[in-house]
Amino acid sequence: MASKEEISLQDYRATAEFRYQIRRFLRASEQIAREYGLNPQQYQLMLALKGLPDDHAATIGELAERLQIQHHSTVELADRLSAKNLVRRKRDSEDRRQVLLELTAKGEKTLRELALHHREELRSTGPELVGALKNVLSGMKKGRR
Repeated sequence: MASKEEISLQDYRATAEFRYQIRRFLRASEQIAREYGLNPQQYQLMLALKGLPDDHAATIGELAERLQIQHHSTVELADRLSAKNLVRRKRDSEDRRQVLLELTAKGEKTLRELALHHREELRSTGPELVGALKNVLSGMKKGRR
């Protein structure tokens, strides 16, 4: 759908800088996960699992939605994490037909270590990321979309 609105060079630059800052953080995150023998999506599944709101069940479907990947890809990630003894499957206590995922003690420990490294990374790259986002949003507020 074509739009007649103009986009300034400043807007392009702000958007490019924001994407660059996101990519810098994601690249660092990927490297941290690999240092722990995980691929980035395995780490993301563990983080999504730990960070689920209380009113969301830790089902494959819910985690697939959180990761924005296909159901079968989530099953494969869960299988690989299970083989590493980082997650396990369990039956829901209320609906025995439903299978839930949970972190193992080893998974909890690994995730905690990864989260500490990510916190440090965010401390160093976060200000640039926030500044870049503010610049993009500032351009939108001024009507430059």
